[in-house]
Amino acid sequence: QGTDTTLAAKLLEPIFDPTTKSEHDIPIDKQKALEMKLVNEEQYLWLEKTSIEIYKKMSEVADKSGFILADLKLEFGILDGKITLGDSIGPDEYRLWPKETYQVGKTQESFDKQILRDWLTENGYQKQFDDSRDAGKEPVPPTIPTEIIQKMTNRYVIAYEKLTGHSL
Repeated sequence: QGTDTTLAAKLLEPIFDPTTKSEHDIPIDKQKALEMKLVNEEQYLWLEKTSIEIYKKMSEVADKSGFILADLKLEFGILDGKITLGDSIGPDEYRLWPKETYQVGKTQESFDKQILRDWLTENGYQKQFDDSRDAGKEPVPPTIPTEIIQKMTNRYVIAYEKLTGHSL
């Protein structure tokens, strides 16, 4: 807990860790966001407060459903001068771990897109994708094995059913 950097250790409090939205999300602090005029100070503080509130609420829902919400990615934009949440909140935007198998220092079983990310990395596709993007070329999509698709589908359904209390 606290400032522990051990794999999967829980922080005492959630942190606000903004990034720019580009090909490669780049971490950005308050000073830089203000200098770049991405937001004004009031907007930055609102984004920080609201992001942490959303995380805490989602964390409560996850906890009641038998999960740990490891992290959450929120994408905001400004439309007609108003800050707007520009993305859904689902397994592509968070890391969700089952409480019953959680162990600090271990890679966690995930109910999110991590299964696909791991497969892409293990099979060299993530590097190929990154290299193609860096070279300005269209990446060649891999053929994803049926068992990976089925495993992700099953976990997404389980997460949905546990989080919402509804069956698909």
